[in-house]
Amino acid sequence: MPKPLARTFSRYTLEALSLLGTLIRLARTEKKMTAQELAERAGISRSLLSRMEKGDPGCQLGATFEVAAILGLRLFDSDLAGLSAQRQRADDMLALLPKSVRKAELAVNDDF
Repeated sequence: MPKPLARTFSRYTLEALSLLGTLIRLARTEKKMTAQELAERAGISRSLLSRMEKGDPGCQLGATFEVAAILGLRLFDSDLAGLSAQRQRADDMLALLPKSVRKAELAVNDDF
């Protein structure tokens, strides 16, 4: 079976990859690491790291996650403290919205 010439990606996917690449580049520069240093530490080529930072959808997912882990980027919170902190941030952002947009909270009557 012949390999397809080009794969198409949704705009959402391309924007997410671009955002992840930007986060990787910013974290690397904040830690004052060169691209070569990070690539060597992750066991990848400098050109692959460059493609990751540019949001190339053809990069290996495992290698991209490894680079993010080396830089200390939290992509997913697996601990409950992190989840409750995310929930609190979401609640804080919702508090900025007008009342007409927010969901009404139901009062629970637990007097039996």
